[in-house]
Amino acid sequence: MILVTGATGSVGRELLARLAAAGEPVRAMSRKPDGIRLPPGAEAVYGDAEDAASLDAAFRGVDAAYLMSAQPVGSAPRPTHILELAAAARRAGTARLVLLSTYLADAGRTDPLSVWQSEAETAVTGSGSAWALLKPGRFMTNVLNWAPMIARGDTVPIPYADLPAVSIDPADIAEIAAAALTTDAYDSTAYQLTGPEALTPREELAVIGAEIDRPLRAVEPPAGAFRAGLMRSGMSEEVVDSVLTLMRDDPTPAEILPTVPRLLGRPATRFADWVTRNRAAFAAG
Repeated sequence: MILVTGATGSVGRELLARLAAAGEPVRAMSRKPDGIRLPPGAEAVYGDAEDAASLDAAFRGVDAAYLMSAQPVGSAPRPTHILELAAAARRAGTARLVLLSTYLADAGRTDPLSVWQSEAETAVTGSGSAWALLKPGRFMTNVLNWAPMIARGDTVPIPYADLPAVSIDPADIAEIAAAALTTDAYDSTAYQLTGPEALTPREELAVIGAEIDRPLRAVEPPAGAFRAGLMRSGMSEEVVDSVLTLMRDDPTPAEILPTVPRLLGRPATRFADWVTRNRAAFAAG
């Protein structure tokens, strides 16, 4: 049995579908299992990282598990959700764990984001299970946040509109995760994952505009307004400052890595192809 946590997330949904289509016994964990739309053959189970008994029930009989957490960095002194998931896997004797981490997680960094993610990674690599770490950069699905604004008009406020990133299709991550969960070829390795091209948000918006035949235009909100919005989201001031510093000063998110085509035996998905596949999300306006 394979357990997928974060089953309603961008990667989790794709991973569930892929595993079920391959005939793998798969279980989707959620705090609201009745609301999950499952592919044929998959089952849903209740699980909450703050309820150890529910995790023990979710992990019962599980041979491999995909772990992810949407717990905001800094919302607790430690990444308690991943720590609890790893502990539950250890109690259940789960043989293999695949963790969705982040591109910039680095044990050598001292910023709050890296410290948080590095502790989560250590919980998995020290769990006693076979493990693989998937460390993608920015998701292509992040631009779905623009869809409501595109529906209202042709101008879209985008912070750091000219900052390039190498976005990745979550479906590519899911394909790698499926292989890592079902074979031992990925064990004991951390994989940094990127898409095939570096684009700025302004360029991404132009790709969307071309797809839906509209002249979309990006405008940058004042930096102070963006920072205030992050603060309102619940992030601590220390974490917000860390995020902004990494966005401005770290060039590594614009590096194009060969990892995805090497693992998949095909090119990573281009942003334009992802937009075509998701055209309906932007064409409603």
